[in-house]
Amino acid sequence: MALRDPGFDPDALEAILGFHFRDRTLLQKALTHSSYANEHKGQEDYERLEFLGDAVLEMVTSAFLYRTYPEMREGEMTKLRATLVCEPALAFCAHETGITYFLLLGRGEESGGGRQKDSIIADVVEALIGAMYIDSGMDVSVPAAFIHAHILNDVEGRRLFYDAKSILQEKAQAAGRSIRYELVSEDGPAHDRSYVSAVFIDDICRGKGSGRSRKLSEQHAAYAALQEEWTG
Repeated sequence: MALRDPGFDPDALEAILGFHFRDRTLLQKALTHSSYANEHKGQEDYERLEFLGDAVLEMVTSAFLYRTYPEMREGEMTKLRATLVCEPALAFCAHETGITYFLLLGRGEESGGGRQKDSIIADVVEALIGAMYIDSGMDVSVPAAFIHAHILNDVEGRRLFYDAKSILQEKAQAAGRSIRYELVSEDGPAHDRSYVSAVFIDDICRGKGSGRSRKLSEQHAAYAALQEEWTG
């Protein structure tokens, strides 16, 4: 069975992953959403691989934090790990590398904007990690190379972005300032909405951001405010 269509090139995805699969059926399975599997008899979806990949990702990330931050306490490492492997972070990795192009989605999920859904995209990243782990003979160094290159490659930058709202909140509170977010606009069909939000410090707009959810647009707005080095 073709991985997506006659134009699909598995070599291109393997180049992104930095790994050549001996068993390309694992690669296909890692890309297959349940909606696609339901439309193609005999095709398995990625859910079991996702389960395994999630565990590998957590182990590799935990080891990385343990080695990189010898003074960091357990609670801090747990919080930082959650930030680095959260759903939006994995989805960002998929968009940045182009993994989203290779997803196998059913017709309904495709037309409903599934290729842009963070929940699906993040699951596929974990499934690919699981697939690499199995295909390499359970050699964790293989998926670890991908994880280090694309997920753990900018820890401080990612922490600033994904914790932007809480960091900005702390700065505002410490300075005795009020903080609020306002939805500026929303556009697009129901399955493909785009939101723009602004963050106000003491009623002064300090940043704007856009995203596919209101929460993400607020995150971008907070990050924009921090990038402007707002100090209260």
